[in-house]
Amino acid sequence: MTLTASYERCRRLNADHGRSYYLATLLLPPWKRRHVHALYGFARYVDDIVDIDDVDDSSGGTAGRAAALDGLTAALGVALDGGPAEGPVLPAFAHTVRSFGIERADIEAFLRSMRTDLAVTRYDTYEDLLVYMEGSAAAIGLMMVPVLETVPGAEQAAREPARELGRAFQLTNFLRDVSEDLARGRVYLPRRDMAAFGVTEDDLAGPAASGALRELVAYEAGRARDHYRRALAGVELLAPSSRPCIRAAYELYGGILHEIAAAGHDVLAGRARVPRRRRAAIFARHLRAASAARRAERRVPAGVR
Repeated sequence: MTLTASYERCRRLNADHGRSYYLATLLLPPWKRRHVHALYGFARYVDDIVDIDDVDDSSGGTAGRAAALDGLTAALGVALDGGPAEGPVLPAFAHTVRSFGIERADIEAFLRSMRTDLAVTRYDTYEDLLVYMEGSAAAIGLMMVPVLETVPGAEQAAREPARELGRAFQLTNFLRDVSEDLARGRVYLPRRDMAAFGVTEDDLAGPAASGALRELVAYEAGRARDHYRRALAGVELLAPSSRPCIRAAYELYGGILHEIAAAGHDVLAGRARVPRRRRAAIFARHLRAASAARRAERRVPAGVR
């Protein structure tokens, strides 16, 4: 696969599976956009490898998934060491990693968490879940920092807010996707929290949430909002042309929490979605700032010509 085709494959993965996030990426300068798509495409591709589907399993079960993940990890190592990049997403991902000096430790942390999904389907405490999210979501946030760029000298300071935003996004997804995850054999609501609120796994399989489950979801949504709050200061550390994208993503994902609350925290009756009109309004609100920032980047300061 050519590099251009690989970037296009990653873009399609983002457009098809991460609609809110894809909408936010349209606020980035085009040259940054494809690299963000490469990160998303790689993450989605790996996630698809480890996804559990006991109803239609054509991957050879857990052993087959582990072998596929081993093969991808080995191929990625070859690509990052300067060898050929094979497969639909690796050419774009490896090119982005090399172009921006993305830390291999962050990539390895992500792959470790994805491997965890092959064996671990329940988490006893929120602290245990945070360890998982450190690799699966926080690591993606860290990979994003070099691509988005920061104001001079803020690279390290921007890393912790990026971690927090990754955690916020993923916890939001966990709350939205309780039914979907259960169908794959996974539960991301910590067992200790479930016990504290009197929620059992049988409660997660119903057509509507019980009062106890609604209270639990509201509690976990509060945790997600804490992560969002801790991430917010990091936006100003980013390059101006990247801020509208992240602000829009912040509002779009935060809007999912708003929709969950508006439904009385019943996450079983239907999948929470930000209405199309509201998504469009968020995009439009940040489009002017994105356009102005791109124009400013194109200007060459006097004395630098």
